[in-house]
Amino acid sequence: MEKEKVIGIFNANEKGFGFVKPENNDIKNDIFIPSKYINNALNEDVVEVEMIKTNVNDKSQEGKIVRIVRRGKESLVGTFQKSKNFGFVVPDDKKFGTDIFISKKNFGKARDRHKVVVKITKYPEKGRKAEGEIVEVIGNINQAGVDMLSLIKEFKLPAKFPEDVVAEAKVFGTKIQEDYTKERRDLRNKTIFTIDGEDAKDLDDAVSVEKNENGNYILNVHIADVSHYVKDKSKLDREARIRGTSIYMLDRVIPMLPRELSNGICSLNAGVDRYTLSVTMEIDSDGNVISSDIYNAIIKVTERMSYTNVQKILDESDSETLKKYRKYVSDFKLMAELANILKRKRKEKGYLNLDLPESKIVLDNITGKCIDVKKYEVNFANEIIEQFMLIANETVAERFYWLGIPFIYRVHEEPDIDKVKELNKFLFNLGYKIHISQDTIYPSAFSKVLDEVKGKPEEKVVSNLILRTLKVAKYDSENCGHFGIASKYYCHFTSPIRRYPDLYIHRIISEYWSSTEKQKEKFKEKVEKYARNSSEREKIAQRVEREAESLKKAEFMEDKIGEEYDGIISSVTDFGIFVELENTIEGLIRFENLGDEYFIFNESNRTLIGKKTNIMYKIGDSIKIKVIYASKEKREIDFAKVK
Repeated sequence: MEKEKVIGIFNANEKGFGFVKPENNDIKNDIFIPSKYINNALNEDVVEVEMIKTNVNDKSQEGKIVRIVRRGKESLVGTFQKSKNFGFVVPDDKKFGTDIFISKKNFGKARDRHKVVVKITKYPEKGRKAEGEIVEVIGNINQAGVDMLSLIKEFKLPAKFPEDVVAEAKVFGTKIQEDYTKERRDLRNKTIFTIDGEDAKDLDDAVSVEKNENGNYILNVHIADVSHYVKDKSKLDREARIRGTSIYMLDRVIPMLPRELSNGICSLNAGVDRYTLSVTMEIDSDGNVISSDIYNAIIKVTERMSYTNVQKILDESDSETLKKYRKYVSDFKLMAELANILKRKRKEKGYLNLDLPESKIVLDNITGKCIDVKKYEVNFANEIIEQFMLIANETVAERFYWLGIPFIYRVHEEPDIDKVKELNKFLFNLGYKIHISQDTIYPSAFSKVLDEVKGKPEEKVVSNLILRTLKVAKYDSENCGHFGIASKYYCHFTSPIRRYPDLYIHRIISEYWSSTEKQKEKFKEKVEKYARNSSEREKIAQRVEREAESLKKAEFMEDKIGEEYDGIISSVTDFGIFVELENTIEGLIRFENLGDEYFIFNESNRTLIGKKTNIMYKIGDSIKIKVIYASKEKREIDFAKVK
């Protein structure tokens, strides 16, 4: 009897084994491939797998690769290591599986320690390494900006816009077309604010809050009407769809739209007329949306505010700031009042406030080198905008769900019961538990644990454990609700300058009012395709942003060898423990750097126990470490335990 065969994408592990993600959606679990059955497959290759073991519960599947259907990479980025008559390229993709041999005739203009793009001319077979030729030299590994350029090349990001796309963007100029103002609600005489970070240049959203006679709040959320400029089937739309999202790489942005739009005519800059797609919501004192209206508008932002200055106003902590914005103080106080109401209601529903600090990476303006890493400070002014955007996104999603219009939702499915049970094993050691009610999990069960751990040393560790247990949010044409924010209806509507789903939703809203049944069917086909593509592009963007951060953190620690820090164990594995420092930097302590001891790894509760001393290491423990290794090139940081 012929064994079952499956086609899928091979995802290699640095340790030599790997997994294959089946193309067939009916097979839900990845297939484990032991190192002896990889058969020269490389990371991201499309392969054919012969099943050799399947558990009855379908949780554990094992196979061997019998055929490489299609190679995943034809070229890649790496560091050139030159000898007299030959050289090697060490790939930046640590999972790739092999260095690439370069004969002298294929050096091109590359020199030792150059970052290069290498084209693969021969793939590995029968114990021989891959071979290639250098087709592009990015620059010396220590040259300013080469590290970020290497990431751009590694992930094949579209760093430049085609000339015809830029030309199309320039047609709109810098001022709105007065011809269209009659079709819009004119709000140019209203007091409206943008509130963003100091460095923000693409301003998607503006807000204002009033109170009506019956004491209800009137929240106005104005979003840049990008779909007015980026039309269906245009060159701009095609390019935005390919990119899917803007990518933020510390010292640079790879925008979804050309700067003529993203920083210009679409950006809600203060003091200039701008088109918006706006949502007005009447909200009662319990945070319920009583009524809502979605409409085209024209606005003129009164003031461009920063989170820092709004917080100073709310705290009344800076007299100069209070004096400068004195006539708007009541506006911001009212915003804070409404945001608190919305936050309280969301918390009652079980909103998961993981409160994981982001890293703020400070780079030297000239060299681009990382000179500091610290926690990104978030204050209540950030939360005001977060709460306003959340309620606007929910309001739009709910309206179009009940209208039965094809739509792109932002969904976050319930976590797997088995994963939550595994999580509970770890949480038990820390004195916590996620309550499971008749094989059903509610967001409030997670929220309760997050409340219990608030302010305690293990707060961050517990938040990270919960985050790893939850499923990944994605875009979908079906409304499945959003577990993380405890919402039945949710979409991304508020950032059309930097996210394609938001832009496409705007187009649906703008065209819906005059759409025929045939046009609505057209939307149905497209939302499925665009939701899928946007989810994939988002994954790539997140990976690039994560790699850029890892690279710069390692660079920062390169001259800290020998220095000692206090940290908390963030993860325990079968090869060592990961420790996170107060400044968000994480490093690995391998077994040999934990002391003169043989350790037993307990997988069920993720602990290490010393065979001789019975010393135990578990997630959440405090530990003092010394930095012993850091490599920007490998994006790795190693610690040792201080005795």
